[in-house]
Amino acid sequence: MFRILVVRLGSMGDVIHALPAVASLKHSFPHSRLSWVIKPRWAPLLEGNPFVDEIIPFTRTAREILATRRLLRRERFELAVDLQGLIQSALVAASAKADKIVGLARSQARESFAAMFYSSAVRTSAVHRVDRYLELVAAAGASSLLRTFPLPPGKPEGTLPEGPFVLACPLAGWGSKQWPLDHYTELAKRLNLPLVVNGPPDAAEILGRIEGAHVHLSGIQGLIDATRRAQAIVGVDSGPVHLAAALGKPGVAIYGPTDPASHGPYGGTLQVLRSSTAITSYKRRASDPGSMRAISPAEVIDALEMCHA
Repeated sequence: MFRILVVRLGSMGDVIHALPAVASLKHSFPHSRLSWVIKPRWAPLLEGNPFVDEIIPFTRTAREILATRRLLRRERFELAVDLQGLIQSALVAASAKADKIVGLARSQARESFAAMFYSSAVRTSAVHRVDRYLELVAAAGASSLLRTFPLPPGKPEGTLPEGPFVLACPLAGWGSKQWPLDHYTELAKRLNLPLVVNGPPDAAEILGRIEGAHVHLSGIQGLIDATRRAQAIVGVDSGPVHLAAALGKPGVAIYGPTDPASHGPYGGTLQVLRSSTAITSYKRRASDPGSMRAISPAEVIDALEMCHA
């Protein structure tokens, strides 16, 4: 049996972007067994995935790193593909001692020295991450490319409005990618549907500052369920907006410092709003330089109305 190892440790958006590439690998080698190394936090995104035969959790404790290394060597993989481009992920791929180890070229890997561990370093030409990953697996031998996002159904968590609602996930990994909370308050006042704001359980206090919104606290499964049930989405450049795009939901994605051409919602169902004054930067700043605030609630409402015109 042909054994394939995929390494994409996190985060939510990046794991979702990798789903078509992994599906393409498995589909191209129909008698293969595909294993995915991922951090436990993001493993629920792979639940029930028909293209993933084995989920290998990765943690940073020394004991578990050694256990994972022993497991990978025992499995005898023929092909390992690093979709992350970090030294850490490259080391995980290399520890499998696969016949072929494929990753991004030094000029494109997030950490250039990661490419030292690959037997085949691939330079891609695609702009968006989804297409870049597809190019990478094509170079690894995937002959049938699938643009599919097999995601679990999710599970209800907390309470949601009984009728139609608009779902927003205000938080992002960087403060500079977040739309101001007072804009969400204004949005809640002006929408003709309830505004539900989602976040993890520890976000109750900050989400509670958004007046007039229904606060929904959940994990990944609850977020997936809420996204599937929402009539429309309002998002920023974070995992939840990429989840919504993968599920084909309509709505609005508000962008500022990051480039939607490479990091935007994939598939065309979400309309991207970005100020003409926005400057592309991937520095993890704690505050918005002004480009996110420049997008007004009125613009978002107009865009939402166009989604359902």
